[in-house]
Amino acid sequence: LLQKYGYTHLSAGDLLRDERKRPGSQYGELIENYIKEGEIVPVEITISLLKRAMDQTMAANSQKNKFLIDGFPRNEDNLQGWTKTMDGKADVSFVLFFDCDNEICIGRCLERGKSSGRSDDNRESLEKRIQTYLQSTKPIIDLYERMGKVRKVDASKSVDEVFEKVVQIFDKEG
Repeated sequence: LLQKYGYTHLSAGDLLRDERKRPGSQYGELIENYIKEGEIVPVEITISLLKRAMDQTMAANSQKNKFLIDGFPRNEDNLQGWTKTMDGKADVSFVLFFDCDNEICIGRCLERGKSSGRSDDNRESLEKRIQTYLQSTKPIIDLYERMGKVRKVDASKSVDEVFEKVVQIFDKEG
């Protein structure tokens, strides 16, 4: 889907998990501790990984300059770090917000945890992540909503229904 619209998908979480596993990474242990506690990794680390991935993508193909950044910004610190580092270099067209009931979310992540190997796919970490979301991330969603940049998807629906809604959003946004 993203290729059809010319987007490159970058997952902040995947970049952090990959960096955590990278031999010789100066951030590996630090990232692991934050992830296990359901807390947000310091913005400098996440931004540097995102910027590196964006730069590498555009260096390989200058036409690839549209990114869907998954799981970022997660808090005010993330947003300020993004603005400071990327101001004038990248514009946020819209925020794709997958809205889902907490218990459905927990159930899905626990199911994923049976095969994911992720250290945060357990009830204790997930409940911490929900509290972090409510305290830190929801205000960022609200801010973008006031700017008219949020495109909301009811993620409690079936995979096919969610996908169809996402297709409609990308058809409209380009």
